Amino acid sequence: MKKIVALFDAKGTVESIVPLGEGLINDTFLVRTLEPEAPDYVLQRINRHVFPDVEMVMRNISSVTAHIRHKLELAGTTDIDRRVLTFVRLRDDAQQLYAEVEDECWRMSRYIPRSVTKQQVDTQSSREAGRAFGEFQALLADLKTPLGETIKNFHNMEFRLEQLREAVKEDRAGRLRERRVQALLIKIERRANDMCRAERMGREGALPKRVCHCDTKVNNILFDEGGDVLCVIDLDTVMPSFVFSDYGDFLRSAANTEPDDSARLDEVDFRMDIFEAFTAGYLESARCFLLPQEVDNLPYAAQLFPYMQCVRFLWDYLQGDLYWKCSRPDHNLVRAENQMRLLLSAEEKEPEMRDIIKRLNSEL
Repeated sequence: MKKIVALFDAKGTVESIVPLGEGLINDTFLVRTLEPEAPDYVLQRINRHVFPDVEMVMRNISSVTAHIRHKLELAGTTDIDRRVLTFVRLRDDAQQLYAEVEDECWRMSRYIPRSVTKQQVDTQSSREAGRAFGEFQALLADLKTPLGETIKNFHNMEFRLEQLREAVKEDRAGRLRERRVQALLIKIERRANDMCRAERMGREGALPKRVCHCDTKVNNILFDEGGDVLCVIDLDTVMPSFVFSDYGDFLRSAANTEPDDSARLDEVDFRMDIFEAFTAGYLESARCFLLPQEVDNLPYAAQLFPYMQCVRFLWDYLQGDLYWKCSRPDHNLVRAENQMRLLLSAEEKEPEMRDIIKRLNSEL
């Protein structure tokens, strides 16, 4: 691994390389240097099964981080190196941001000192997350450089439904006749037309695609030791999408009273305190560019992502559990039922969501 580090134009002498964080996709390591004046670094092995086009991923990241840095410089922001990620180029190729070693791809960025991540979601961290992801979108709203789609059709609801319908036709694992499966399919198809609203609005020209993070979890934000947001991290999934991706995806995981694989369906509920906190932060920083139709459809986004995840979990269950790791035979089915229950709760609370958004808009 020291030989891999040596491929990058990094400063200092490597003292140690140790695992960093608990990421599920890429393997991440902290590179400590001996000299006090030299920065430490984050070394990552990029998962090529998830991100086969590493060139596209790094091109996207380079465009996004350069644009954010420029905007921060124009705003006179201090301590910019802690406010945006800085990736290290190769020693022998100043244009290249990753190294390919024995069919594995590696990249390196500067470690941001005195930074922490948060794992727990509460109203305070939800508001901070809303503000951070809204600001991330706002900073990139005028990015002219076209970005690639690093995971094809990642948040395309029409595509996800087509996947499920193909799995129903194949019934590869012989699970289609199960009563619980049939009950979910009825609820899914009943809502299918409305849940594809974003794709229809996009084709009609009523809904633009923005630069979105597409993996908006609270642990994808760096905070300083005082709890203030430094920057958004884990940029592999940054790509063009509807704003609903960043808004709805956060609420899907954060606003659920239960883990998404909990079988305690009666305990699954959509937390309105988290909804209000995240929405307040998000509108505070994103309303400068949001169109009226985007704001009006935020309650739809809060329902779309539990629905989409329900479809994806059920698709995997019918396929024979090939995508997500499972610890019991009905694990994916339980996950799908959990997400459907979360959707039902969100549907019931749509009028309250609209009242909150209206009030927050008037306050801002």
